[in-house]
Amino acid sequence: MARFHEPQHPDFQRLNASIGFDRRLWPQDIAQSRAHAAMLAARGIIATEERDGLLDALTAIEEELREERFVFAAGDEDIHMAIERRVTEIAGAVGGKLHTARSRNDQVVTDLAMYVSERARGAQRGIVELMEVLLRRAEEHLEWPLPGYTHLQRAQPVYLSHHLLAYFWMLARDRSRFAFAEHESGRLPLGAGALAGVNFDTDRRMVARELGFREVAVNSIDAVSGRDFVLDYLGAAATCSTHLSRLGAELVLWSSSEFGFCELPDAWTSGSSIMPQKKNPDAAELLRAKAPRVVGHLAALHGVMHALPLTYNKDLQEDKEHLFDAVDTVELTLAAAKGMIDGVRFERERMSEAAADELIAATDVADLLVRLGMPFREAHGVVAGLVRTAVDGGKGLLALTDDEIIAVCPLLATQRAQFDAVLAQSSWLESKVSEGGTSLERVREQLMLARATLDECPRG
Repeated sequence: MARFHEPQHPDFQRLNASIGFDRRLWPQDIAQSRAHAAMLAARGIIATEERDGLLDALTAIEEELREERFVFAAGDEDIHMAIERRVTEIAGAVGGKLHTARSRNDQVVTDLAMYVSERARGAQRGIVELMEVLLRRAEEHLEWPLPGYTHLQRAQPVYLSHHLLAYFWMLARDRSRFAFAEHESGRLPLGAGALAGVNFDTDRRMVARELGFREVAVNSIDAVSGRDFVLDYLGAAATCSTHLSRLGAELVLWSSSEFGFCELPDAWTSGSSIMPQKKNPDAAELLRAKAPRVVGHLAALHGVMHALPLTYNKDLQEDKEHLFDAVDTVELTLAAAKGMIDGVRFERERMSEAAADELIAATDVADLLVRLGMPFREAHGVVAGLVRTAVDGGKGLLALTDDEIIAVCPLLATQRAQFDAVLAQSSWLESKVSEGGTSLERVREQLMLARATLDECPRG
C-alpha cells in the first residue's frame, strides 16, 4: 500500500517540481548515470548485460535530449526522474536498477557539482578572452593621456593604457576566484546516499575518475547537505559582475557628449524610438544593472542556507535558479564587455585636452615644495591657496604672475623655472615613477607582466 492516502494537490505539484529549470542538467545526469551503471557492474551489483541495457538506453535518451525529441511526462518532477522513467521505458524492468546504491539527494548534488565545475571553467575562459582584448587595447593606446578621477572630479592625469590595465588586474583576480570555485566543486558526492551512505560496497573512486572529480567527499552528511561550492561560484560571479559594472559605468560616461572620450561600436548600442540622433550605450548600461542581480542571487542562496538543519531539505532546490541565472548573466556580460572594448574608438584629442587641465598638476606642485624642504601638509595648503587664486582669477596655474605667487608662497616664486617645468603636461605623467604608477616605464613593465600573466592562464 502506498504511504499516502490522498493524491498531491496540483498547486503543490507545481511548487514542488523543478523540471522547468533543472532540465539543463541533463548532460551531467546522463554522464553520471553512465558512470554509476558501469561501477555497479564492476562491483558485481548488477550483471554485465544489465549494464549494457542501461547504457544503450542512456545513449538513446542522450540523442533525444540533444535533438530536442525527448517527451517530458506530466509526472516528471525533475530531470533525474524524467531520465530514469525513460530508461525504464526503453530498457524495461532493468531500468529500475539504475537507482541502486544512490539517492536523489546525492544524485542531484553530483550533477550540480559537475555543472559548477564546467561553468566555472567557462567563466575563466570568458575572463581570459576579455583580458586579452584589454591588454591589446592598452598596448595600442600606450601613450594616450586622459584625466584620472576621484569623486568623478579630475584628479591626476594617467595614460589610457594604465587605466585599461586596472580592469585587466581586476579580472585576473576574478579568474582566480572562479578557479577556486572549480576546485571546490571537485569532490564527488555520489555514494553518500540519502545522507548516511549506501548498503552496497560501491567504488566511489572509480566513479570520481570517470566523471573527472579530484576526490570523493569524505563525509556523507556533508556531501548531500553542502552547497558551499555553489556559494563560491556565486561569490566569484558577484565580484566579477561588480567589476564589469564599473567598466560599464565608465563607458557610459566616456561615450557621452559631455566627456566625448570614446565612441562605442554600433553593434553594442541602440537608437531612440523618438530621437533619431541618439546612440544609446545600452549594453554598457546593462553591465551596470546586471551586477546587483547577480549579487542578489548570492545573498538569496546565503539566505536559503542560513540555519538550515542537516542534511537534505527541500529548501536546497532553490539553489539552482539562483545559480543558473547567475551563470547566464556572467557569461553574457563578459561577452558584451569583450565586444565593446574590442570595438570602442577612443578620442585622443578630447582626452588629451581634458588631461591638459593644469589644476590636475596641483599634487606635483606640492611635491616640488616638498623637494624644496617644505613639509607636505604645509605644501598642500600652499598649493590649495594657489589654486584658489587661479580659479578666482579665471586662469590656469601657469598664468599666475610672480606677484600672485609671492603673495601665497615666496619660496615658490624663487623657483619659477621649476614651477613652470612641473606644469608641463608630460611631466605630470612621467613623474609617477613608483612601482605600479602611470609613467611609461612603469606601464611598459605592467604590460610585460600582464602578458606573462595571460600566458600562464589555462585555455582549456
